[in-house]
Amino acid sequence: MNEKELETELINKAFEAQKFSYSPYSNFCVGAALLAKNGNIYTGCNIENASFSPTNCAERTAFFKAVSEGVKDFTAIAIVGNQRGRQREKNDYCVPCGVCRQVMAEFCDVNEFKIILANSTDDYKVFSLGEILPLTFTPKELS
Repeated sequence: MNEKELETELINKAFEAQKFSYSPYSNFCVGAALLAKNGNIYTGCNIENASFSPTNCAERTAFFKAVSEGVKDFTAIAIVGNQRGRQREKNDYCVPCGVCRQVMAEFCDVNEFKIILANSTDDYKVFSLGEILPLTFTPKELS
């Protein structure tokens, strides 16, 4: 599978995951598809809670599913998000929050891990983690 086909597959899986979003308070639905180095894809959606603090983002849901199954090496993630029933404008993407970026930094190489922000398989951009989280605090800082 070439790079474009892989990006398309991840974007499509992120849209599938978005359908399971539990977001009755914000109506902002997010889906993510995380590619592990072993080739497995882990999906996640955002899960809200009435008291807000326990809310979990789609990106962290995907990471936590993978890590809970013993997987800790990743290459890319696709993220899609929008208000329920609305389309985003071209080149206006749902970006991961700071907490999700920090979780990514825990498990991913900041220069090599790819973050695919998408509105469709034709409208997306790819960034490295380092591009969207400069001056990253990683586990190596603690050694």
